[in-house]
Amino acid sequence: MDATGLETRHTSAHFIRCTKRDSYHRRFWTKWTVVTDTRTHLIAACLVRQGPSYDFHDWPRVLAEAHRRVVFDQVLGDSGYDSEANHCIGRQALGIRSTVIACNRRGCAGWPTGKYRRQMAQRFARKAYGNRWQAESVFSRNKRLFGSALRARSPRTRRQECYLRVLTHNLMILRRAA
Repeated sequence: MDATGLETRHTSAHFIRCTKRDSYHRRFWTKWTVVTDTRTHLIAACLVRQGPSYDFHDWPRVLAEAHRRVVFDQVLGDSGYDSEANHCIGRQALGIRSTVIACNRRGCAGWPTGKYRRQMAQRFARKAYGNRWQAESVFSRNKRLFGSALRARSPRTRRQECYLRVLTHNLMILRRAA
């Protein structure tokens, strides 16, 4: 599981900085959170909303949507998804092991206080966590093929465009596999 930002216009951030435009032009973007299969790169679920925002709020909704569609036993996420509540949702409600960089791995003093965060810090699955970069690969491929900027103007149509990107991405992977 990971998230990325998509530009809302084709004007580059460098151009906006150089022309000294007001901060409105760089304040908001479309945030795209996805759950991908690390072996096939198929996107199991996605959530589209306006950024900037914290990642850990997206965990329950996207994870539940992916769990309805695909059977899996472990989810990998970066430190943005690290919260005891998210681990409880994954492990107790859905029966999925969650592997997120624990606080002590990021240089925090002391051990995490929550039950599942402490377990994860003690038994960190380094080899499994090494596959988390596969989500970054999905974003890279998608932005390379379809561009990093959305063509739609309103939030509703931007969301629809992101869902079309997911559908097209999955169809391209299935076509190549056939």
